[in-house]
Amino acid sequence: MSKDFYKTYIFPYSGIIIKICRAYSNSQEDYEDYYQEVCLQIWKSRENFKNKSEWSTWIYRISLNVCLSLLRKQKKHDDTYSPEQSYNQLSNQSDLTEESKDYSDDISRLYDVIKELSEIDRAIILLYLEKKTYKEISQIIGINTNSIGVKIIRIKKQIKKQING
Repeated sequence: MSKDFYKTYIFPYSGIIIKICRAYSNSQEDYEDYYQEVCLQIWKSRENFKNKSEWSTWIYRISLNVCLSLLRKQKKHDDTYSPEQSYNQLSNQSDLTEESKDYSDDISRLYDVIKELSEIDRAIILLYLEKKTYKEISQIIGINTNSIGVKIIRIKKQIKKQING
């Protein structure tokens, strides 16, 4: 992969890739592996992009597919997921102020709850949190637009219930 390809086609969308990899990985090591594999697959499949959608939609689709595939492979080999293995492992808490630690704890808790969702619900809520339209989510996930709206309402209720106990 050339530096130019990375700078032009991956780096501007790294936020998308990071969020998806973080939501599907259980450790820093997994996160790094997922990120690297997503970037590799974007590069390998670049010729398949037909401009029928936005490049960011393509990035989402590849990122989700790669992470889901890696997650399934990992589940076959290791059935010991622990919610404690979360975003906390992805950041260095000692460098944060009290306010940022509280925010980081809230984000960490949200990601822990999101990780407990089914694979498809996890993908839908991540796209929703990225402010994607129902139509864009529908294109990425492959579910009809009306179903996306219903699923988002149910997912939000489920997340609220988990967070509030």
